[in-house]
Amino acid sequence: MMTLKRHLLLISNSTLHGGGYLEHCQEQIQKFLGEQVKRVLFVPYALHDRDDYARTARKKFESLGYGLDSIHEAADPVEAVQKSEAIFIGGGNTFRLLKTLYDNGLIPVIRKRIFEDGIPYIGSSAGTNVATISINTTNDMPIVYPPSLQALGLVPFNINPHYLDSDANSKHMGVI
Repeated sequence: MMTLKRHLLLISNSTLHGGGYLEHCQEQIQKFLGEQVKRVLFVPYALHDRDDYARTARKKFESLGYGLDSIHEAADPVEAVQKSEAIFIGGGNTFRLLKTLYDNGLIPVIRKRIFEDGIPYIGSSAGTNVATISINTTNDMPIVYPPSLQALGLVPFNINPHYLDSDANSKHMGVI
């Protein structure tokens, strides 16, 4: 019987009101990745401007002591996942993200790396949404349509990392 390994850090958002990119969870990221991981593979597919998004993520991860490669810069995205030490999927539009994962044939490859090889996975916002069974609970607008709403299935439930707060003056942005 095969034992499935999972090493997951699922974050509600990348920016907490008043703070910088991943500032609110940078200690958890460092503790989670530890010293064994040297490079992180970033998946910026949820945003349109992938170059700018990769620059932002690279700056943050380098400040934490990790190199960062962006999958959109790789000649072969499947090979990039197969060689990765850790994967970070950032936020943006969940439909755009999932469609691009499907378009590049990455769903089974990422699942294998997470479940069988046990590499660390970090998801933020849309990256957390796609870690679940499906994206049925996302608040995002369907700006594109993936072939299926079924996601990575890294956890056996769905998450909505953003909920509407009845307090119009609230600044928590999904974090309690």
